Amino acid sequence: MTDDTDGPLAGLVVLEAGSMISGPTVGRLLADFGATVIKIEHPEFGDHIRNFGPKKDGVGLWHKYLSRNKQSITLNISTDSGSAVFEDLVSEADLLVENFRPGTLERWGLGWEHLSDVNPDLVMLRMSGFGQDGPYAERPGFGTLAEAMSGFAYLNGFPDSPPLLPPTGLADNIAALFSTFAVMFALYHRDVNDGGGQYIDTSLIEPIFGLLGPQPLRYDQLGEIESRSGNRSTSSAPRNVYRTGDDRWVAISASAQPLAMRTFDAIDRPDLKDDPRFETNAKRLENVDELDAIIQGWMDEHTREEILESFEEADATIAPVYNVEDILNDEHYAARESFISVDDEDLGEATVQNVFPKFSKTPGKVDHLGPSLGEHNDDVYRDRLGYDDEMLADLDSEGAI
Repeated sequence: MTDDTDGPLAGLVVLEAGSMISGPTVGRLLADFGATVIKIEHPEFGDHIRNFGPKKDGVGLWHKYLSRNKQSITLNISTDSGSAVFEDLVSEADLLVENFRPGTLERWGLGWEHLSDVNPDLVMLRMSGFGQDGPYAERPGFGTLAEAMSGFAYLNGFPDSPPLLPPTGLADNIAALFSTFAVMFALYHRDVNDGGGQYIDTSLIEPIFGLLGPQPLRYDQLGEIESRSGNRSTSSAPRNVYRTGDDRWVAISASAQPLAMRTFDAIDRPDLKDDPRFETNAKRLENVDELDAIIQGWMDEHTREEILESFEEADATIAPVYNVEDILNDEHYAARESFISVDDEDLGEATVQNVFPKFSKTPGKVDHLGPSLGEHNDDVYRDRLGYDDEMLADLDSEGAI
C-alpha cells in the first residue's frame, strides 16, 4: 500500500538507459510523480549531460535538474556481464526508456524481441532522432536537426532573417512530453486491458512536426507554404511584442474580436473600434503595419507598469516579457510555488522549477537533485537484485559496474 504523498506513480519501476535530454526528461517527469527511476550510466563518464552546459564548481546544472528524484547506478551494458545484469534489471521493471541510436541494443543482444522474452510485461520506450525505421533511421539525431527538419525553424524568425533555431532543447522536450503520455497509454493498456507489454517508437522529428498546426493540410488543400512572420500572427491581429517607454517589453495577443476591442480601450483609442481599417480581424491583418505603429506609438509614451495597469483595467490581454530573474521575483509564480529551494550536497540551497501540473490528492514533489555517479549501486544491486559481495567484486573487475 502506498501513501498519497508518494505520488500517483509510486511503485512504478523505470529503467532509464538514456542520455542527454529527451530520454532523461521522460525519466524526470515520471520520477517527479513518484516512479522509482533507476538511471543507468557508464561507469567511467556517466551521462554526457553531467558535463553539458553551465557548471558550478565543476557540477553540471543540467544534470542536477534532469536527474532529480532518480537513482544513479553504473553499468556498462555493452559487456557480456553488464548485459546479464541489464537483463536482471529488465526482469523487474515496468518501463525501459532508451535513446541509443537504432540498432545499438540489438548489437548487444538486447533488442526488443529478446527483452520482451525476459519480461513479457515490459513497456519499452525507444527514442531516436528519426525513429527505428525509414531511410534516415541510422543517422545520428539531435534536437537541432529535428527543429530544422520538422518545419519549425523555417517558420521561426522574421521575414528578412534566416530560419531561427530555438535557444534550448525544444524538440527533445516536445518528444519527451509525447513519450511520457505514450508510456502511460501503454501501461494503462497493459494493466487495465491485460494487454501485456509493447514497445513505443518516438522520433524527435515527428512530435514537433505534429505541433505546427494544419501546415500539411494547408499545403495540400490550398497550395500554401507559411513563411516567417516574426512576432506577428498570420491568423489574428494585434499580436506582437512591443518596446515600452522605459525600454522594457510586453506581448499582446488579441486573437478574438472582444479582445481586440478591449485593446483599443487600453491604449486610449476607442475610436479605432469603428475605424474601417480595424473593425474586423481580416481588416486588422490587412492593415497590421498601421495597427502596430499606433500601438507602438502609445507604448513609447508609457512605462511597462503603466501599460500593464491600463490593460488590466480594460480586461485586455497582455503580459510582460520576463527573463528568469523576473520570474523568480514575480508574486504570482511565488504564490503558486512554481519554483522551490532544494538542499543539495554539491550546490547547497538550490532553486529549481517545481513539479507541474498540480494534483489535488497525489501531488508530485522534488525529493533531491541529480545524484552522484553510482550513488545508488548498493541500493539497486544489493537490496533490489540481491547481489552479494563476490558477485559485485566480479562485476567490478570486469569493468561492468
